[in-house]
Amino acid sequence: MSSMEERVEVGVAAASGSSSAGLGVGAVGGALEAVAVGAVLAGIQEEAGVRREVSGPESDPDAPPKKRMRLQEGEAGKLEERLYSVLCCTVCLDLPKASVYQCTNGHLMCAGCFIHLLADSRLKEEQATCPNCRCEISKSLCCRNLAVEKAVSELPCDCSFCLKQFPRSGLERHQKEECQDRVTQCKYKRIGCPWQGPFHELTAHEAECCHPTKTGNELMGILDEMDQSHRKEMQLYNSIFSLLCFEKIGFTEVQFRPYRTDDFITRLYYETPRFTVLNQTWVLKARVNDSERNPNLSCKRTLSFQLILKSKVNSALECSFLLLKGPYDDVKIKPVINHHVFSNDTNETDYVPLPIIDSVECNKLLAAKNINLRLFIFQIQK
Repeated sequence: MSSMEERVEVGVAAASGSSSAGLGVGAVGGALEAVAVGAVLAGIQEEAGVRREVSGPESDPDAPPKKRMRLQEGEAGKLEERLYSVLCCTVCLDLPKASVYQCTNGHLMCAGCFIHLLADSRLKEEQATCPNCRCEISKSLCCRNLAVEKAVSELPCDCSFCLKQFPRSGLERHQKEECQDRVTQCKYKRIGCPWQGPFHELTAHEAECCHPTKTGNELMGILDEMDQSHRKEMQLYNSIFSLLCFEKIGFTEVQFRPYRTDDFITRLYYETPRFTVLNQTWVLKARVNDSERNPNLSCKRTLSFQLILKSKVNSALECSFLLLKGPYDDVKIKPVINHHVFSNDTNETDYVPLPIIDSVECNKLLAAKNINLRLFIFQIQK
């Protein structure tokens, strides 16, 4: 018990004794002092409660996420909070969700921040360093810390649906299969039911769902709309299958290497060595964020590329082409078919976006020493 709390109890005891034993002015003064101290304590606790309420995650659900602050050394807190400050990523100050990397001095980085640091160093043509101790980092110098990954997987985390706490290792299974408040869809979704709601309300909804009682004509209109989106997805693959029937098809592995222009405002480009496909010489160029001067200052990153014909041709050369990931990369790239008619006057295509899913996948490409992709060219015969 603190000295202030002892004074409060002594003062309250003195105040209660004064009513029966008729104590003097000193006892009354002690009681008043105790009441005043109690009010101060209540005010401090109330203010602390207000601070917790304002700074808590539930104060503004629409507010953007903020970095979690490290606990100061010696600061009181739950064991989970202290472990959080020890095991969090040194860059984003958040607990890693997957792989955990460490520099040669043991500072931790989540996989996303680690790849982002390597990509930044490539864009700036500098050696990547640990943001904490400034030692050099790379895929060969850094290693995964399996002990930290296992420790993080056992820390509790709130379910986003029922708000109960579960170990991180079992949270995904709980949210997908066990949570009674998880968002689910009606089993009649395939015939157009748009209902979405918590799992515990699913049985009651399906018992009252009106879609099973709809007539065939009513369902045909709903199914036609659903088929249109499916046709768009299948159209791409049907186009690829049609291209595979062409007589002249060529493909090759291409490797992009970075270089900078000598202009007044330098630009960062990637270019492949010359390669031969379909008896013609070609070059591929790529740029980051459409030639943004300092792409390392942007969190969102994209790549766009153009195909250049270096050979001289006697007649127009009509081609379709697409870029896919290389055989040893795990970058997710969607197949998109591009079309261009090459001639001696129009030997360059426009820059078209490389269909990477998101910035994380783009950073995986930029973090590598070289970007390896596979190019397909289909010559259209007239």
